[in-house]
Amino acid sequence: MHDTADLIAETYALGAGPWTMTPVTRGALGQIWKLSGAGTSWAVKELLFGCDEEQVRREAALRRAAEQLGIASPRLMPDRQGAHVSRLGSGSPVKLYDWIDGTRADASDPDVLDWFGRTMALLHRAGAGETEPPSGWYERCPRDDEWAALHMEVRRAGMPWADALDRFIATSAVELARWVTPSGPDDLVTSHLDLQPQNVLVGPDGPVLLDWDNAGSACAERELARALFVWSGGNEGDVEAGARVARAYRDAGGRAVVRGPGSFSMLFATELNYVRVQAECAVDPTVTTAQREFASGQVVASLGRVPDLTAVSRLCAAPDR
Repeated sequence: MHDTADLIAETYALGAGPWTMTPVTRGALGQIWKLSGAGTSWAVKELLFGCDEEQVRREAALRRAAEQLGIASPRLMPDRQGAHVSRLGSGSPVKLYDWIDGTRADASDPDVLDWFGRTMALLHRAGAGETEPPSGWYERCPRDDEWAALHMEVRRAGMPWADALDRFIATSAVELARWVTPSGPDDLVTSHLDLQPQNVLVGPDGPVLLDWDNAGSACAERELARALFVWSGGNEGDVEAGARVARAYRDAGGRAVVRGPGSFSMLFATELNYVRVQAECAVDPTVTTAQREFASGQVVASLGRVPDLTAVSRLCAAPDR
């Protein structure tokens, strides 16, 4: 990796080395590396499945608007040509960010919950005025025939979780799909779209919001509902934690309101779509063995945390939601 590290340092004009790269974590879209040298450290995101440059433009624009409102995030660094994504020869495209030292946010900490509620309200203010409809990833879910075709491929590949996927398709996928609908033109914002505790690090100066790769159009009500579910702990979570986030959001000027199970359409759509794409990747012969193994593990994990409508109903009934 020394050659790659030196090439990235040259591309971003980081100075003379020596430079080293060490793997940190793997996410759904890419691998994070720590680039170290010249007395500094940087976060490199290797985009394993390619890159939509328009998406990167939206990410950079939302970051700038959010920064002006006081939301802390790692800088997305331009290369020598001013581009926010670089293609290094035949390898995967990369993005370069500030390296943040910190600990993962504790979603049981009242101060962190208050910070998150305020931050989401500020994000929705920064992204106000969106007119483009949200991506289908957040608005639609797989059809019955698509699930059937996928399950056939999974069976053919002999995946150990084929029976679990079959049960999921016959039960939870049907129940949740009933609530997945397109959002209307009102209440649209440009936002982060992946507001999870694992995307927040608490550094020396407080919480920092990471992983803005998905930035784009969203229904504010639906992003709020998804965030309340995730930050309250999911199916076995603390409803009061979700209510606290909602209060902080409202007190900071957030205008979205969770009205019922339909508000969770974005949550249901993303969970259903995530199971589908990871199952597809797990049996895809054109990707690497490591990518298939990662995807297979993600399927198992996702099937173990499918949103439960009872838990959603508890959040809907909570005060100050």
